[in-house]
Amino acid sequence: MAFSVASSSSPASLPATSYSRSSNPSSELKSAQFGSFRLLDRPATATAISTAVNVSSRRLTVKPVNAEPKRNHAIGALSATIAEPEVAEKAVEVEDFEQLAKELEKSSPLEIMDKALEKFGNDIAIAFSGAEDVALIEYAKLTGRPFRVFSLDTGRLNPETYRFFDTVEKHYGIKIEYMFPDSVEVQALVRSKGLFSFYEDGHQECCRVRKVRPLRRALKGLRAWITGQRKDQSPGTRSEVPVVQVDPVFEGLDGGAGSLIKWNPVANVDGQDVWKLLRTMDVPVNPLHLQGYVSIGCEPCTRPVLPGQHEREGRWWWEDAKAKECGLHKGNLKQDDVAKLNGNGNGAAHSNGSDAVADIFNSDNLVDLGRAGIENLLKLENRKEAWIVVLYAPWCQFCQGMEQSYLALADKLAGSGVKVGKFRADGDQKEFAKQELQLGSFPTILFFPKHSSRPIKYPSEERDVDSLTTFVNALR
Repeated sequence: MAFSVASSSSPASLPATSYSRSSNPSSELKSAQFGSFRLLDRPATATAISTAVNVSSRRLTVKPVNAEPKRNHAIGALSATIAEPEVAEKAVEVEDFEQLAKELEKSSPLEIMDKALEKFGNDIAIAFSGAEDVALIEYAKLTGRPFRVFSLDTGRLNPETYRFFDTVEKHYGIKIEYMFPDSVEVQALVRSKGLFSFYEDGHQECCRVRKVRPLRRALKGLRAWITGQRKDQSPGTRSEVPVVQVDPVFEGLDGGAGSLIKWNPVANVDGQDVWKLLRTMDVPVNPLHLQGYVSIGCEPCTRPVLPGQHEREGRWWWEDAKAKECGLHKGNLKQDDVAKLNGNGNGAAHSNGSDAVADIFNSDNLVDLGRAGIENLLKLENRKEAWIVVLYAPWCQFCQGMEQSYLALADKLAGSGVKVGKFRADGDQKEFAKQELQLGSFPTILFFPKHSSRPIKYPSEERDVDSLTTFVNALR
């Protein structure tokens, strides 16, 4: 199944080696200004593509964007292909995309989009998530060139997002190509770990099944893809995103490293300017934006953000904010962040005493429990006093954020018959804490009643003094 194009007058199939636009003067775009965006002046003469990316002259005239996996994960094309006669191999010039990125660094998003569609024609597609990256589709339409659009349907999107997909298709006269996760893999995950395991052990496994693997199948039918990444979206992972790059993670149609090119036309654009474009051009937007959602993903893992919060704080809010990627753009991550993602997204790369981060929760009214101390606390069935203990990692920003309220709680409970403690549960102690202490993410707060061997986990994300005090008083 191939992506549809934006213009009904486009050819049924496009040559894979080159793509040129019509020389009809009426198709020229006039220069215009809106917000901080500049529409491109482009001559009407056809421009031949002089370079290619590790491609052979043995080509197919129809390229499927995706392929359905067999149970052995082999790739099979969805649509029939018509092979051209074999010809002798020709030497081809390899494009220097790092140099091209420098040349396009100051270019407008429209100019970058036009260059991407010109170079790759039928072998490139726009990745659309159902959020403000609808701007990419608007830019593609403004170039006047045919384009393809695909999206990952994880099966867990908001109803508003599904309705938005339908609105976009009708507005632009296109058909979005949807990629779905493998049903056998989803069944295995849900049956073994439940529907919401990501709240306990991180979102990476679920995203890998529902998003990353379907994306990998889609990209194996392309030579380039277009994303809505911006540098201001996630300063911890996207601050160095170039406008074009050799994809560092995924492979394209030819297979192997360097076989896929990734275009990020709005990399240098401020999020507010993207919204200026959407309003100026009367582009349809996801109604969730009006409810406080900025970055939109799956329903269980996305929530509105408060005024002043960064847009990515609404994604996987229970995890370490420094590595908020689902795996689609894993190439943006630094080595230490990759290590976190390979763990559970909550800082698996850190170990006790191995980093330079200063310890937290230091107070005369607070007991620092080691491994032996917490094990003894677990064994006691008749304690003389109740305990409240925080399982923490000093590098965790959420632990740092609750430090003052937890210290105030320790002062408030001094002499009350409830002891306040802390246990550093990262590094070597993490597996023990997960198995024995209900650790899901940092911080985890436990209450040990006087007459119960099993601690009770604090369920709320409200970590102010009053909320913690209410929790203690309800159980003491």
